[in-house]
Amino acid sequence: MQNQNIDSGTVFDWGRTSDDYAKFRDIYPLAFYEKILERNCGTAGQQVLDIGTGTGVLPRNLYAAGAHWTGSDIAPNQIAQAKACSAGMDIAYMVSAAEDLDLPAGSFDCITACQCYWYFDNARIAPVLSRLLKPHGKVLFLCMEWLPYEDKIAAASENLVLQYNPKWSGAGETMHPIAVAPELLEYFDLTYHEEYLLDVPFTRDSWNGRMKACRGIGATLSPEEIAAWEKEHLQLLRTIAPEAFTVKHYAAIAELTKKEHTPCT
Repeated sequence: MQNQNIDSGTVFDWGRTSDDYAKFRDIYPLAFYEKILERNCGTAGQQVLDIGTGTGVLPRNLYAAGAHWTGSDIAPNQIAQAKACSAGMDIAYMVSAAEDLDLPAGSFDCITACQCYWYFDNARIAPVLSRLLKPHGKVLFLCMEWLPYEDKIAAASENLVLQYNPKWSGAGETMHPIAVAPELLEYFDLTYHEEYLLDVPFTRDSWNGRMKACRGIGATLSPEEIAAWEKEHLQLLRTIAPEAFTVKHYAAIAELTKKEHTPCT
């Protein structure tokens, strides 16, 4: 995948991180999922589409609430991991770019997009999301990001990523509302947003894995560069972090509700 607005156009491939992604990025606290259910998304009897599902973290963790989930992702390796991690669950998965989803109109009550909406071609995806939703259906954009200016461990790890990958544009996150592109607001109304703080628990090993599975390392660097970064990162953590600790994050949610009348396409 390549986007000129991300990492100065550096090519990245989430499929390269699938093993670490499955192992280390299923980290959202219970409160994160409760916020989704509070917005009446993922509740019993609903049809929900999770775009950019990765290894199926959202469908798996919200499955018990009773919705029927479909997960899509552009990376075949991610979908393979999602199917393996969801064994025994009635979750449908498909490989597709979000903008190319070919599913029946009016199929879904809700669509979720977690940690992926910044990759969308908004002009292309806005009518697709509107078409896939039932009347008054909603889209939830979701994210959870560490806060390097408020957490010294996050800051040190982030700085090491930048030493190996200076073009990585995921650094320097601060707490803010999710920005909604104007192309989306032609088809949707922003009906709710919330931002809140979380202390997320890690061990040295799990934080190292989480950082390795970020775009700036696992999805971009060569195996040799990843190994060198990981060796240095583990040495760093032994110096600055106890065996178990928390990392300050913030989470955000933006709810877009389908307009009654949308542009002709």
